[in-house]
Amino acid sequence: MTKEERLKASEGTSPDVLAQLARDRDYNVRVRVARNPSTPPEILVQLARDEDRDVRWRVADNPSTPPEVLAELSRDENYYVRWNVTLNPSTPHEILTQLARDENYNVRCSVAGNPSTPPEVLLILMVDDDEEVRKAAERNLCTIVTISLSL
Repeated sequence: MTKEERLKASEGTSPDVLAQLARDRDYNVRVRVARNPSTPPEILVQLARDEDRDVRWRVADNPSTPPEVLAELSRDENYYVRWNVTLNPSTPHEILTQLARDENYNVRCSVAGNPSTPPEVLLILMVDDDEEVRKAAERNLCTIVTISLSL
């Protein structure tokens, strides 16, 4: 297959084709497989260990990524991968709580802005050393309170 054919095939839903393309030498093909919501969990597990951070952050961003893979990626050496875990709507509260203590302020800021972050974690982030983290936590907590009051 040509690169263009492999890229197009990576957007399909055939598990056998996706499994084959997950091992492609071209990282662009692996990135497309990693971001495809039809990619089976066992292939996402494999791609979560890819040497290329762009592939790993696409796995972190994929709403079909299983929680145990998100937990693994939340400990990735690259902050960009950890940051994308915080953006995933499927990320469990426990992982968001862990990432609220991340050394990188971008990761903490994203946790502070995530609507799934538990209020008790937002209260902790409201006293973070970084002003942007504090502001994001405050905005998020205000949104949660406003929604709760309107119900």
